[in-house]
Amino acid sequence: MRIDAHQHFWHYSPADYPWIGAGMERLARDYLPADLAPHLAAAGLSGSVAVQARQSLAETRWLLDLAAANPLVKGVVGWVDLRSDRVADELVEFAPHPKFVGVRHVVQDEPDPRFLLGDTLIRGLRHLAPLGLTYDLLLYPHQLPAAVELAAILPEQPFVLDHLAKPRVRDGAAAALEAWRRDLEALARHANVSCKLSGLVTEAAWQGWRRADFTPYLQVALDGFGPDRLMFGSDWPVCLLAAEHADVAGIVMDFIAPLTAAERQAILGNTATRFYGLQE
Repeated sequence: MRIDAHQHFWHYSPADYPWIGAGMERLARDYLPADLAPHLAAAGLSGSVAVQARQSLAETRWLLDLAAANPLVKGVVGWVDLRSDRVADELVEFAPHPKFVGVRHVVQDEPDPRFLLGDTLIRGLRHLAPLGLTYDLLLYPHQLPAAVELAAILPEQPFVLDHLAKPRVRDGAAAALEAWRRDLEALARHANVSCKLSGLVTEAAWQGWRRADFTPYLQVALDGFGPDRLMFGSDWPVCLLAAEHADVAGIVMDFIAPLTAAERQAILGNTATRFYGLQE
């Protein structure tokens, strides 16, 4: 399968999505599987992984219902409260669903740069691997060192880094690039961590990016993780703030064009299929 390993759905309301603010009006509407389907078809993709956009059990249930009704949605990365004493009960509800493949918390919004190393969170994370569940790391660059420590603490847990930890492409500062590179390479040395080639267009100048802006970041990820631990993700519809789905797919497809057919297929589907345990 060829997979878009990172996209979102929502029924929009200002109360449920307060992060959709001024200048983001294009996101202030419903985005559902029927809206995504033509973009997947145009990019030659056979399915997607839907990732949570709200931290609620209700959203996880809703995404699983969407996935059950839509064959294009191959997997769901939902949310449970990993710091709760009831995390085992919450996971018991979702784990039997064949399309429930992983969990994510919006760590980027946590003020503590070492949030990932909290005792209660690690206790919750220890429930995932025995159930065959993955964990998506949604971080900013300053939170990467904690992720490196976490990957060492839980070597049996499959992790995937979303959006390359959101490097500030728009700044273009050499010092920031080197600090990010150092920490990303440290994370890549842990074999239990994969990485999504996703989310870069919204870290660039929304109206003025060029494909070449992303090459240094994509190259660091390719050198560190290799094709067998990389997966393409569009971050649709969030990407629409800066680029169409076709543009985002084109950035990655152009970058990987010099690779072998097997390496390209790893990035465009095989890695995601294996990592998330996706079914046709």
